[in-house]
Amino acid sequence: MYSTTRIFGREPAAWLTVIAVAVKLLAAFGLDVSADQQAAINAVAAAVMGVLVAALVHDGVGAALISFAQAGLALAIGYGLDWSADRQAVVMAAVTVVVGMWDRTQVTAPVPAASVNGPKRVA
Repeated sequence: MYSTTRIFGREPAAWLTVIAVAVKLLAAFGLDVSADQQAAINAVAAAVMGVLVAALVHDGVGAALISFAQAGLALAIGYGLDWSADRQAVVMAAVTVVVGMWDRTQVTAPVPAASVNGPKRVA
């Protein structure tokens, strides 16, 4: 039997469904969001959930953070942020470098350094 990661007692997919339905309900009852904006909101929710799950299981947090940044940028553009593709690329490159620098401090080599220093001499 395997253990499923849960957030407040529910699987992440259940929370994403609640968020998607809530956004649709709010849009149906007066919140002025387009279909593209709804999709961007759901993408950010999925990215946030990815970060939470990665943090809870201690695996892939760096990749999840970069995905979250991409989703956040997509959301901002969906709401009218007027950045050129070049500016977006520079910002995402900076995010990737910063996360990579942080990620490097979190990784442990699977083999001790002594075993990768080279062949041992036999006398």
